[in-house]
Amino acid sequence: MITPRPAFMQQLNQAWHTQNSLLCVGLDPDIQMMPTHLQALPIEQAIFEFCKTIIDATAPYACSFKPQIAYFAAHSAEHVLQDLIAYSHTHHPHIPVILDAKRGDIGSTATQYAIEAFDRYQADAVTVNPYMGFDSVEPYLSYSNKGVIVLCRTSNAGGSDLQFLNVSVDDHTRPLYQHVAHLVADKWNTNGQCALVVGATFPNEVKLVRDLVGDMPLLIPGIGAQGGDLNATLKAGLTENGTGVMINSSRGIIYASKGEDFAQAATVAAQGLVQAMNALR
Repeated sequence: MITPRPAFMQQLNQAWHTQNSLLCVGLDPDIQMMPTHLQALPIEQAIFEFCKTIIDATAPYACSFKPQIAYFAAHSAEHVLQDLIAYSHTHHPHIPVILDAKRGDIGSTATQYAIEAFDRYQADAVTVNPYMGFDSVEPYLSYSNKGVIVLCRTSNAGGSDLQFLNVSVDDHTRPLYQHVAHLVADKWNTNGQCALVVGATFPNEVKLVRDLVGDMPLLIPGIGAQGGDLNATLKAGLTENGTGVMINSSRGIIYASKGEDFAQAATVAAQGLVQAMNALR
């Protein structure tokens, strides 16, 4: 029997304070980038051993973990993802796990995706795409204790193709990403379970979103390999109590070394990033 976990927002708030950390560790297990000695193992075993080791190595410095489902599904290793989330819940129960799936589909299909994320994988939160509107997000919101993290202003360069287009709603004209932020904060977040994805590569937009949504948590990718400015991002995104953000780092931590010392290197990278963030806030 699965023991119910605390609500995602409760977990996240506790982790921010007890861990003294804003770091979200992304788990993107790319076989080609793993240490050589793990590449020699069967793929599923390599993925599990790599991610489990990273989880243990970075747990003292993380406020959340974020496995990306594509890196598992590409190798028919969804059951490995399921086992890893269960492992994290068992060994590091105070750290919430965000399933990075970016789902977005019609309501009946979204219902099945919500079952997948929250019942099958037992994730504490999931990333979703709002492009198809409220009925495509509503099934996730029905799990009132789970986090629903909505794409808003993404860190990739191509995000501007759509997200920066102006839209006019109720006599207000604003970029689409700002409309998404306003919509989520004003209408969708009825259970207080929503968060937004806003990229560190656009700190000015982070500030605009923060001003629109108040204290709503922001999941912020783009620090490290994508070149986001940590200082500018924190100034733009922190709430008054010095939290409110999950700064995601994946490659800069999990691939800090390709040698047998990869766990120690991940620990050092995570600790260093947390120290840098704490010095700035």
